[in-house]
Parts: sequence; C-alpha cells; structure tokens
Amino acid sequence: MYAFRIALLLLPFVASLRAAAGEAEDLIAQVNAYRSEAQTCDGAATAPVPPLVANATLAAVRVEPNRRLLDSLKAAGYPAASTQYITVSGPAATGDVMRFIAERYCKPLTSAQFNDIGVQRIGTNWQIVLARRLLSPDLGDSQQAGMEVLRLTNAARATARSCGNRRFEAALPVSWNAKLAAAALGHSRDMAARSYLAHVAADGSRPPDRATRAGYSWASVGENIAAGQGSAEQVVAGWLASPGHCVNVMDPKFTEMGTAYAINPKSDSTIYWTQVFGATR
Repeated sequence: MYAFRIALLLLPFVASLRAAAGEAEDLIAQVNAYRSEAQTCDGAATAPVPPLVANATLAAVRVEPNRRLLDSLKAAGYPAASTQYITVSGPAATGDVMRFIAERYCKPLTSAQFNDIGVQRIGTNWQIVLARRLLSPDLGDSQQAGMEVLRLTNAARATARSCGNRRFEAALPVSWNAKLAAAALGHSRDMAARSYLAHVAADGSRPPDRATRAGYSWASVGENIAAGQGSAEQVVAGWLASPGHCVNVMDPKFTEMGTAYAINPKSDSTIYWTQVFGATR
C-alpha cells in the first residue's frame, strides 16, 4: 500500500516535468524557425543565422540577485564568451512567449554570436538564456579537433535519425581524407580572417571548387560550416540540430570527410569550422 501511494504521488510530478520539457523544446523550435528567416530589427534587415542548440546547463542555471550571469554560468560549469538573459512573466503558451520576445529581443534572437539556448519555466515566469561558450581548454589543434569531429560524425551516422522532415537510416562510417581536410582548413581560415560565415567564399569559390583546388577528384561534395562553437561536441551538436547540415552528416553517398577550424580573436565569432564531405569518382 505504501509503495502504491508513492507511485500515485510521483505520477503527476513526472508528467509535469515532461510537459515542461516539451514546452521548452517547442519554444526553442520557434526561436530557431525565427532565426532561419530574414527579419527586420529596428528598421534594419537581418540575415538568417544557424539554429541554437538546447543546453541543459543554461536551462537549469538560477540567476541570483547582484550576481552577473557570466559568473553564475561559470559556477555552473559553462564559461561563456557572450550571454543574453531574457525573462517573461505572464504568458502561459509558448506562442505568446515567442511573440513577446520577438517584439522586444529581435537583435539577440537573430545574432550569430549565440549558439546555445536554455529555457526554464516556473509557473508563468519564463527564463531564456542565450550564450556562446568560451573555447574549450581541451579543444586541441585543428587536426585533433577534426579527428574528434570524425568520431562524433560516425557515432551520429551509426543511428537512424530524422533531419527535419527527412528520415535517414543508419549509414556506414566515413573515413578521414587529408585533401578534404585541406579544403576545410582553407575555407575556415578565410572565414576567420574576413569574419563571415558562408559557403561562397570571398573569391567566389564554392565547396566543389575548393575540393578540386585541394586535389580531390570528386563525384559528390557536401559542406557544413559553423562559427562560435568552442568544442567538437558543440559543433557536431549544432550541425545535427540544423536539418540541412544534418542531411550532410547522414547522407549515405558520402564516404570521406575532412574538418578544420580557424581562430581569429578579432572576428565576430572567434572560431570558424568547416566540414567537407566527399565521394570519389
């Protein structure tokens, strides 16, 4: 009888936690849909930016009075390079929250300097934290980070998943290719030096052009890019959260890849990543 009563008491609590988690996921999805389209903030047009990745530390952090958010995040194990704290009181529905923050926080919501998000709701009080982590101390050099991206990519390919509305079965692992890595490094360095994030480089080259330039004889080429992620884990998580990038990760036609990052502290995002997939003729 005692165990039965405990179970009854626990059921509403578990259901409440699931509802809260579902609401957070729904709001994050709405934020990412907003970021995926051009917006107008204070009369100025903004370009689409990559999606934010849900982060459990950001969702759980409690912002204490008279304490900086940066300090709170550091104490929680998330050293941040940049943050934005948003609070909303009153709305119960995620759609109402989204409309409110879109009206008042358009600029941070569309900023490429943030790549993580945490959402917490207590009653009708919502806490939204946007952040970008400092570079991980164990990031390693570009080659080491590239190998970790390879490992994480193959771990992702080993499991069936949906990329937006496209379903992919598990795919065979890809192998490392030095020529694709050279193409990736060249593009990362160019983006870091010029502080931009785009598949079309300043010289007009596109991913297949850069693969050819690196000496890769390709039958197919795909490219993922990112900026601001301070670790291999973060950048792969970001690509998997973005349907278009996720498709490249899971595409079974690709058999090889190369990845590299480049850093420029004076650039907008500090660190720039490129992942190039390929299959030879």
